[in-house]
Amino acid sequence: MSYKIGLVGKPSVGKSSFFNAATMNDVPEGAYPFTTIDPSIGEAYVRVECAAPEFDESCTPSVGYCDHGMRFVPVKLVDVAGLIPGAHEGKGLGNQFLTDLNEADVLVHVVDFSGETDIEGEATEGHDPREDIDFLENELDMWYLGVLEKGIDRYRSGYHGEDKDIEVDLAEQMSAFKTNKDEIKQIILSLGLELDPDEWDDADKESLAREIRKRTKPIIIAANKMDKPVSQENYEEITADPDYEHLTFVPTSAHAEKALKKADEGGVVDYRPGDDDFDIVGDVSDEQEAGLEQIREFVTEFGGTGVQQSLENALFDVMGAIAIFPGSANGKSDSQGVFRDCFILPEGSTTEDFAYHLHSDIGDGLLHGIDCHSKRQIGSDHELAHRDVVEIVSTN
Repeated sequence: MSYKIGLVGKPSVGKSSFFNAATMNDVPEGAYPFTTIDPSIGEAYVRVECAAPEFDESCTPSVGYCDHGMRFVPVKLVDVAGLIPGAHEGKGLGNQFLTDLNEADVLVHVVDFSGETDIEGEATEGHDPREDIDFLENELDMWYLGVLEKGIDRYRSGYHGEDKDIEVDLAEQMSAFKTNKDEIKQIILSLGLELDPDEWDDADKESLAREIRKRTKPIIIAANKMDKPVSQENYEEITADPDYEHLTFVPTSAHAEKALKKADEGGVVDYRPGDDDFDIVGDVSDEQEAGLEQIREFVTEFGGTGVQQSLENALFDVMGAIAIFPGSANGKSDSQGVFRDCFILPEGSTTEDFAYHLHSDIGDGLLHGIDCHSKRQIGSDHELAHRDVVEIVSTN
């Protein structure tokens, strides 16, 4: 569980409901601010098509599970305490929120697309979801800007001596955001800025902070409560707005996901998370059947409830992460089982990266890898692809 997905959003938009639906944990839910005070961390799953059938095998997962050829690989999901405008200035749970948020690799922003909660999380009607999207990005941008300006002050203080480079001081000041001097330099130049902060005006600094934030703390929007007609109207309007082309939107109903999972546990329906349909297999009343058919209409139209899709969009599409199976040419992971493991690695990972991910000793002794599909030898610098099955040959 090397990746951590942060669940963020203003109070009362269904963020805790989303968390519970994804993890089936009992985090308090309620239509009032700060239902969640401390961050809750749970185990959620992302789907990866299992490689075992390609080797005429059935897998025996050591973590997660496999359901009819679909592997459910665990990831950490963090339900971060409620955000309000001014968090970057310490308002509400501000500083703690930002600290908790920084632990996440990618953010899923849960937004009430029905417009039934205002910017403070209070009940209302006709609220524009754009305000919620904008306020989170603005809070993060202002947070990054504050850290950026400290880096500029550090540069001007001569911390690194006369031959200092601005990207070095900025990277060290912003190291908590998992960036480095090369990335910082590339971003500065991509914005057409000089490598001299004395040449930057306030707008330049804000643009730089925003671009660093986009690169290091990507966001997708879980458009929640999309089972309501007004939500669908807002969704069509906002996703057509060019101001939001940089964001990925996923139509979502956390309520539908949790209802289906509970019904599945109770033997009422046969449902696999992320599917766009389900079967009613138990005895239900006319009222229950009507409710389930309403949910079916939603998941059929939108390709699922959106909860599973949001997590996978965040990890695989936005982050570009890949799933790798350790194995051998005969398909067996080791003597203890078949395809026991499936690891999520960063985009661009190589054979050597994978070896070190397994264990530092294995990486130190790496000789080469074997692509178990083709049974061909691959070098240490070979870039891996999603769902590769790789045997590592090491002296250790």
